[in-house]
Amino acid sequence: MQEKIKLLRSAFGRCWSNGHEYLFHCPKCKHHKRKLSINIDKDVFKCWICDYSGTKISPLIRRYAGSYYSQWRALQGEVDLSKYETIFQENIQSPKQVINLPENFQTLTGTKTSLKQKALNYLYSRGLSDKDILLWKIGFCNYGEYQDRIIVPSFDEKGEVNYFIARTYADDWIKYKNPQASKDIIFNDLNIDWSSDIILVEGVFDAIKCENAIPILGSSLSEKSQLFQKICKKKPNVFLALDPDVKNKQLLIAKKLKEYGITVRCIEVSPYSDIAEMPKSMIKHRKQNADIVSDLDYLHYKLDF
Repeated sequence: MQEKIKLLRSAFGRCWSNGHEYLFHCPKCKHHKRKLSINIDKDVFKCWICDYSGTKISPLIRRYAGSYYSQWRALQGEVDLSKYETIFQENIQSPKQVINLPENFQTLTGTKTSLKQKALNYLYSRGLSDKDILLWKIGFCNYGEYQDRIIVPSFDEKGEVNYFIARTYADDWIKYKNPQASKDIIFNDLNIDWSSDIILVEGVFDAIKCENAIPILGSSLSEKSQLFQKICKKKPNVFLALDPDVKNKQLLIAKKLKEYGITVRCIEVSPYSDIAEMPKSMIKHRKQNADIVSDLDYLHYKLDF
C-alpha cells in the first residue's frame, strides 16, 4: 500500500488522506482545490469538480503520468510476465558470434608513420582525440579488402570481437564496408557500464562522441534483439540521441522500451544532422536537460501537434 501511495504522490503531487481515500489536484480540470478522490483499495477514482472518473486507476496514470504507468501495473500485478519470457526466449538459444578482424588490421598507436597519419588526420577532422582512439581500439588497413579504411572493432562482454565498422578515409564512394556478419550484437559491450545511464545512437562515430553510448547500427531496435533484451534485464536509464530525420523511429523505440518499465529520455540533436557533429560539452548539457518521454509524445508527433 505504501509503495502505491508513494507512486501516486510522485505522479500527482501532494495529497490529503481520509482513511482509504486520497485527494489530489485533478490533472484534467486542474481545479485549484484537491478534488480528485482516489481509493486504492477499491481501485477507483473520481473528480468531484469535473466528474472525471474510472473503475480502475491504471488509465488515469497512463493518461496523465505515463512515466509511472509500468511501475503502477507492476504494483497492481498487471504486468504480463509471459511477454518477458517471449522476448528473452529466442536469444538464449542464439549462438555467440565471434569474428576475426581484417588480416592486415593495424593499430593507430605507437610511432606515427605517414600511412597512419592519413587515417589519424581523418579521425582528428571528425573531432576524435587520441584518448578516443585508444579507448575504442581504432585501427586501419592500408592494403587488401579494407584498404584505406578506419576499423572500429566491437568486443562482447568476454572481450571477443563480434563485429567491426570499416569506414573509408579516402575517396571510395562506398563509405562503409562492413563484415558479412549479423548486426544483432551489443556494440562494445565490454566497455559499457550497465549501472549508469545508457545513450543509444545510430552510428559508431555518434557513440564515440558520447559517454557510455551504444550504436544501434541503424535507426530501429527490435524487441528480439540482444541489445533490447539486455536493456530490459539491466534496466538502466536510457537516453535516445538518433538523427533528427528519424524522430518517428526514435519515439517508437522509446514507446517499446517504456512498455517494459524503462525510463527513456530524448536528447535534442537539432540543428546538427547527427550527434557526432555536436561538441562534447553541448552533448553533456543537453543530456542534463533531456525530457522524459511520455505516453503521449509519440501520439502527438504522429498527429503533428
